[in-house]
Amino acid sequence: MVSKTEDIPATVPSTKKMNLPDEGDSPDSRESEKESPKDPCGHSAGKAMTNGEVAHNPSEQVESKQDGGGDMEPGEDPNEQEVIVIQDTGFTVKIQAPGTEPFDLQVSPQEMVQEIHQVLMDREDTCHRTCFSLQLDGNVLDNFAELKSIEGLQEGSVLKVVEEPYTVREARIHVRHIRDLLKSLDPSDAYNGVDCNSLSFLSVFTDGDLGESEKRKKKGSELEQIDCTPPEHILPGSKDRPLVPLQPQNKDWKPLQCLKVLTMSGWNPPPGNRKMHGDLMYLYVVTVEEKHASITASTRGFYLNQSSTYTFSPKPANPSFLSHSLVELLSQISPTFKRNFTALQKKRVQRHPFERIATPFQVYSWTAPQVDHAMDCVRAEDAYTSRLGYEEHIPGQTRDWNEELQTTRELPRKNLPERLLRERAIFKVHSDFAAAATRGAMAVIDGNVMAINPGEETRMQMFIWNNIFFSLGFDVRDHYRELGGDSAAHAAPTNDLNGVRAYSAVDVEGLYTLGTVVVDYRGYRVTAQSIIPGILEREQDQSVIYGSVDFGKTVVSHPKYLELLEKTSRPLKVQQHAVLNEKGAAAELCSSVECKGIIGNDGRHYILDLLRTFPPDLNFLPVEGEELPAESRRLGFPRHHRHRLACLRQELIEAFVEHRYLLFMKMAALQLMQQKASKEGGTLAAVPEVPLGEAGASGTPLPDSSQVAAVNGSAGPAVENGECQSPLEDPKSREVVLNACKAVGSVSSTSFDIRFNPDIFSPGVRFPDDSAEDIRKQKQLLKDASAFMVSCQIDSLVKDCLDHTALPMDGATLTEALHQRGINVRYLGTVLEVVGKAIAKGQLDHIYRIGITELITRCAKHVFKTYLQGVELSALSAAVSHFLNCFLSSFPEAVAHLPADELVSRRKNRRRRNRVPGGGDNTAWASLTPGELWKNIVSEAKTYYHFDLQCESVDQAVEEYKLQKITLLREISIKTGIQVLMKEYNFDSRHKPAFMEEDILNIFPVVKHVNPKASDAFHFFQSGQAKVQQGFLKEGCELINEALNLFNNVYGAMHVEICACLRLLARLNYIMGDHPEALSNQQKAVLMSERVLGIEHPNSIQEYMHLALYCFANGQLSTALRLLYRARYLMLLVCGEDHPEMALLDSNIGLVLHGVMEYDLSLRFLENALLINTKYHGPRSLKVALSHHLVARVYESKAEFRSALQHEKEGYTIYKNQVGEAHEKTKESSEYLKTLTQQAVALQRTMNEIYKNGSSASIMPLKFTAPTMASVLEQLNVINGIIFIPLSQKDLENLKAEVQRRQQLQESGRSEEQPDGPLEMQDKLAVD
Repeated sequence: MVSKTEDIPATVPSTKKMNLPDEGDSPDSRESEKESPKDPCGHSAGKAMTNGEVAHNPSEQVESKQDGGGDMEPGEDPNEQEVIVIQDTGFTVKIQAPGTEPFDLQVSPQEMVQEIHQVLMDREDTCHRTCFSLQLDGNVLDNFAELKSIEGLQEGSVLKVVEEPYTVREARIHVRHIRDLLKSLDPSDAYNGVDCNSLSFLSVFTDGDLGESEKRKKKGSELEQIDCTPPEHILPGSKDRPLVPLQPQNKDWKPLQCLKVLTMSGWNPPPGNRKMHGDLMYLYVVTVEEKHASITASTRGFYLNQSSTYTFSPKPANPSFLSHSLVELLSQISPTFKRNFTALQKKRVQRHPFERIATPFQVYSWTAPQVDHAMDCVRAEDAYTSRLGYEEHIPGQTRDWNEELQTTRELPRKNLPERLLRERAIFKVHSDFAAAATRGAMAVIDGNVMAINPGEETRMQMFIWNNIFFSLGFDVRDHYRELGGDSAAHAAPTNDLNGVRAYSAVDVEGLYTLGTVVVDYRGYRVTAQSIIPGILEREQDQSVIYGSVDFGKTVVSHPKYLELLEKTSRPLKVQQHAVLNEKGAAAELCSSVECKGIIGNDGRHYILDLLRTFPPDLNFLPVEGEELPAESRRLGFPRHHRHRLACLRQELIEAFVEHRYLLFMKMAALQLMQQKASKEGGTLAAVPEVPLGEAGASGTPLPDSSQVAAVNGSAGPAVENGECQSPLEDPKSREVVLNACKAVGSVSSTSFDIRFNPDIFSPGVRFPDDSAEDIRKQKQLLKDASAFMVSCQIDSLVKDCLDHTALPMDGATLTEALHQRGINVRYLGTVLEVVGKAIAKGQLDHIYRIGITELITRCAKHVFKTYLQGVELSALSAAVSHFLNCFLSSFPEAVAHLPADELVSRRKNRRRRNRVPGGGDNTAWASLTPGELWKNIVSEAKTYYHFDLQCESVDQAVEEYKLQKITLLREISIKTGIQVLMKEYNFDSRHKPAFMEEDILNIFPVVKHVNPKASDAFHFFQSGQAKVQQGFLKEGCELINEALNLFNNVYGAMHVEICACLRLLARLNYIMGDHPEALSNQQKAVLMSERVLGIEHPNSIQEYMHLALYCFANGQLSTALRLLYRARYLMLLVCGEDHPEMALLDSNIGLVLHGVMEYDLSLRFLENALLINTKYHGPRSLKVALSHHLVARVYESKAEFRSALQHEKEGYTIYKNQVGEAHEKTKESSEYLKTLTQQAVALQRTMNEIYKNGSSASIMPLKFTAPTMASVLEQLNVINGIIFIPLSQKDLENLKAEVQRRQQLQESGRSEEQPDGPLEMQDKLAVD
């Protein structure tokens, strides 16, 4: 079953999503420095591989063996090989289905019979069958049996497809399947954001599958017919930012109409006497030829009956065309159906599987074209049953989410196959739960679910639907009065979710958290949680046996909980501490007081309310009588925040601890050296505390490793027991460690161990007197952590942006860059201030602009949230379009269109039903004006982000900060879930508003949930990366293939981590000279990125660029150009032209155009790249030198030698100053200058000759150089940071031998230095 795995996508570890150091031009050395110290290859990968009975798919195994040769290489770790060798090989069976020729099918022994069913239902010639059994020698095979357990099933066995009688359930499944086949090319599900469908447009630019184009590889013939002119709007300098090209028209989507109507008949359900004739249900069909037919689904199949719309006559018509499959019946009564259905299935199976596989979590599109609404029986039936939640109340139909979530956690995890099974189950249940919770939350807000406390006012109501508990994000029982009321109630769910995330990642056996999903929809925040068994029958106060229900007045503890939480305290850095209750009695806790422990009726220990898992952020929590360190005060901290729940992020805690650990090691080493130096050791007993700032430099490149630590569930072994190298028996060294521990604030005095007490500064929490000293230390530690945030982390972010290791392109990727370094988004204003005052502010323009866009759209989102709460459903599109007009349109008098009066007045007396938690006047939203909205945005920026926006209208903002309105529209739509119509909006018209009511198509939920990880696969992925960075490409390639396999095993086909895996594999294939394979893997990566992250996500843009490079290398020049043009269009839409990444993109486009001899166009792009590189890397950077050289080459091809010389001289000067005369680059440049000079002189001579002798001149033929494809490709590789020399098969053999030799050297302990030249993936040029 090759089909199943080949196209299975993979996932990207989120640590690297944007800071893609393995891509593009940031030197990889940085990455390897960070990661090599904890190369998990040594231990974790070895462990994982010992039990190599991984359930691999045969096709993957073939791939990984190709280059792996079956025999063991000397000196290789036997375990590592084992995983690739011990595998059950697949075999072939013959399938014999009625009405088709027998065909062969490749299967694997671990597969279930069920999976063969799925394949047959997907195959073009058998797709119309759903109700059949598979038989071997007359015995029916059990659907859930593994193939290897079936007696007599072997290579060459014949499996017969036997039609089975229908039941009502089977008939429904059949109709639904046929409907899916008819709609298989229809994108409307992706636009509507249902059933995990999402958009992908790659095939529009590659004209179908890339693999097929091998035929037209003749480079010569391809050159003539390329049309290279880019669309006007993507040329450098164009100000036009159209929206419509975002979703190009896919010609496949013009659906072939097979039927006009297929729907349930009004005669359902069949009466008793007809049931006894085997009638299951009735369908009504109108064919394209306008023939109306009434069809009976019976146990034996489908046939025409004699009923009409108004008369019921269930007898078979004559002829009745009884067929086991609905498709066969329809093909007999409608020739058009037969013709179009066949064509449709041909097209369907030609599509890349990644275009049709469902994604694990729903992705919503913020734009959609106008789609005609079609009649659809299955959707209609769903709407009547499940969608309104009736079906969910039928006993036996609902899923017990809590039981499923907790049971999957209890699965065994001793060896790799068990862990894979467990992680697969956890991931599957989580994605199902997230989908159900999202649907429920929307039903709650739309008013389709009955509250469990219907008597209370609407904001206090709670709901249960489908075994999920829903509550609204309002401060109901003055629960958060002390902490900031509704603002705190709005922040608490996300904090709680972060806590759930952290505890799930630590994954302690016996400790359970609730399934938690936070949904923002139509201005409301809904928390969806799974239900603890038994909690609804008793009052909360009785069931809580650990923690506090009233913020610390009554506190209880429980030994079992302490024991379980103690296991999480090290990885989560939580310190065990005692707190006093009202009566002054102390209770031991190992979490914050709010965290409650409840033992469910199932006997499991649950913890909930994890909103204070991490310690408070003192920069946003002014406490009387406490003073923050100078670094914080300098930036104006502490600042008032809306609520008192501001916590530090887990990434910050990790980075801070790591930073302290380095400090600890330095101090201990320093003291030991001093002791050695001076025999009277006591001189340095009291080491002065090292001020935090000094260690900033050493603390910078940490976020990466700290995240690795977070994934492993605990910080690396280094931090675990920081006991000093020297044995501690010696009193002097013990003293050294004691001093170092004291200086860094360690909890223990014999080893390095930093933990935080999350209850410090919590209102109402008191501590016993005997822990006063401890509390003082903890307070100091918190102050140091908040100072560390402003002094180290924000500066390190700015530094990373300056040297382009962090390259955010839009709001989401900027937020990610902040979060990776542990910086909360509430620091955005501070970050912008730091960027604004930076010395190299010009080189941070892009960051400043993206930051301002993010700040403005977040403020607008805050305003929009409260604005929407006062809008009733019938006025929703009017209200949203009015808001967008006020926000983005230059039209000064934006007026709202109120719904017609008669609709409003009839509702007035039913105010009670209106379910508007805010209550109030329902037309208040209509009075918003652009001026007022922008005032609100500016004041929101001041109060929330403490940032002064210099603008009073959208046009001023655009002018002042060089923003793009289309980008603002994209950001606000994504953040609030708005979907707008695809059309060109005239934002700048002063005569009419930009948005009409009809332009708002939908409003989607914005969903936050836990992302369960595939831990083993992730270790393999990291080991593979580390190997690649050390230059062992083949081993790296095998590990990454292995990771891909495991990712597929856990996540299924589609996931963002699989995407990273495929991208890296493609890059390795490319470097090792296998271009077609690189192309195939990168195509999957692009499709997956579009489907899982979105069609214009920055990651998708990057993937497009890589794919273009591999297309060019494969000789598909026009495709490469189309892909680059697409990438440029998307980038203009997402962040505009002024961005460092644009220089790389333009250099790529310029080079390809140079290759196809479009010199003038090529110059436009290359000169733009030169400008941008000069701006963002400084005029003396090596990147700029390279840009000059590329421009010079085009001028040389145009025979404009003076300009060519001028540019090459610039480049030469930079090389000479930066790397010296002796460097190869400088020599190359000077050689090139000589050639140019000679050519210029030759040209001049010829010209003089012509002037002198007129037409009789004997003209020497001039050598104009049209670039060869090879030279263009070489330059493309250089600018994309790939340096390698694959010359021939022989070279590759030598290379492999060399790698083997080095490995043996390494094994024998003589660790060689990094391989040079060919294997280095670093871009040597990026040394500036």
